[in-house]
Amino acid sequence: MPGAMTDPADSQLAEQYETFPYPRRDPRDEAKRLIVGSPGHLREIDHWVFGATRPRSRPLHALIAGGGTGDATLMLAQQMDRDGRPGGVTWLDRSTAALKIARERAAVRKLDNIQWQQRSLLDLPGSGLGPFDYVDCCGVLHHLPDPAAGLRALTSVLAPGGGIGLMVYAPHGRTGVYMVQDALRLLAPPTEPPAVRLDVGKRVMRHLPETAWLSHNRFFDDHINGGDPGLFDLLLNPRDVAFTVPALHALLAEAGLEVACWMEPMRYDPAFLLPDPKLRARADALDPARRAALAEALAGNMSVHIAYCVRTGQAPRRADPFAADVVPIAREMPADELAGRIQPDGTITMVFDSLRVPLALPPLAGAILRLIDGNRTVGEIAALLAERGIEGFDRAWRQTFAKLEAVNRLLLRAP
Repeated sequence: MPGAMTDPADSQLAEQYETFPYPRRDPRDEAKRLIVGSPGHLREIDHWVFGATRPRSRPLHALIAGGGTGDATLMLAQQMDRDGRPGGVTWLDRSTAALKIARERAAVRKLDNIQWQQRSLLDLPGSGLGPFDYVDCCGVLHHLPDPAAGLRALTSVLAPGGGIGLMVYAPHGRTGVYMVQDALRLLAPPTEPPAVRLDVGKRVMRHLPETAWLSHNRFFDDHINGGDPGLFDLLLNPRDVAFTVPALHALLAEAGLEVACWMEPMRYDPAFLLPDPKLRARADALDPARRAALAEALAGNMSVHIAYCVRTGQAPRRADPFAADVVPIAREMPADELAGRIQPDGTITMVFDSLRVPLALPPLAGAILRLIDGNRTVGEIAALLAERGIEGFDRAWRQTFAKLEAVNRLLLRAP
């Protein structure tokens, strides 16, 4: 059963997600596509949480805390099913309406590796659930009355050596959101029924002045393409707290956690934003947390923070990406397709919320990428190139992997 409400805003949140289960999804669409993203992608979990050293034969028990209409649950459960991975995924949420949609979506996919738990994540301590090797909490902590208590609850069911994938809102890329939220609280107080508030919100958006900062923000589109649930969640949510990098670091530290990896890692490295050597030298002198904060402040376009976290001091031992027996694998886009996107000048362009970043790759990058199929080892790829009389693999591979791992496009397959 749903957990007890902790304050009026919590009751309003519960009513919101019963009236407008989020995100908007139609189970019939499952026959057309699988929605994928971060956190919670199986290849990311293998690589960033477990360092590509945890055997695929070992059962993986995952919790999706705040499962909503099922995106993360179905993504991970489907990926595990396709890869023949033992274990399973537990969906957890309070919403009856969201549970109905999520279960219907899973039924279309004929997935039988999902367990359903309708309760609050705050009920996890002492619940008997877990332990879980991986805990996913996407878009939930920033709506809780006490995010720190929520994070402690998640950590309470985390297995030794496990990791947590988080997504929380970030302030700079959401410029304009909180101004409109303030206006709507005056015009449509949270005490009014959700349907009434939604009508007011739609009317305001039809007449939003061109000077409103939200009119110029293109870093998200829930209010445009997310239907009624998207607009309500973005602009009428009764509790919505954004975290800067330092604030998220503090929250994690309080729960005994640390960042294992930001998504994508390069976005949190200010070096690519600072071509001036003197500025880059100053940035290089900062510790990793401050470097990430600097990148956030300079870019100004991060509307969310996504991070994989582990217990403090327990970062995983990582597989050596240059060892002959490891297997490189593309995260989602096939590696040969990545190769096809390399420009004549040797660069491949990455786009981070409208910020275009050209990555300079070595001349051999294309040939290497075309041989990466998720099964060949580094040693086998090197041997194939050597048979063709191509030299310089080691240096080219180091540069290629370092660049594409930093943008989360090339990872290592779990053994």
